[in-house]
Amino acid sequence: MEAILVLTALPKLAQAEALARALVEAREAACVSRAGPLRSVYRWAETVEEAEEYLLLIKTRLDCYAAVESRIRAMHPYTVPEVISIRLDHIEPRYLAWLNESLVSGSRA
Repeated sequence: MEAILVLTALPKLAQAEALARALVEAREAACVSRAGPLRSVYRWAETVEEAEEYLLLIKTRLDCYAAVESRIRAMHPYTVPEVISIRLDHIEPRYLAWLNESLVSGSRA
């Protein structure tokens, strides 16, 4: 099964913590690491904006992506949440085994 890393950023620490915990408790992510606060610069509604955000690094599998995306959409405060998936080419075999054991079997979305 293919492991992936999903990225999303949220504006408030409590929101990031709640999403991270929900993903792991539901076994949709094996681990979620939080970084931040970060400063993001982006274009929104034809204006360059700057905001403080908390980045989540969500370790999961491709077959869990739909459930992860669905939970992000449900819990995210932005109209257009950042949801980026990166395929992982090389993973330490014991970490991959742990990741697979930590997740639900197949997609539930």
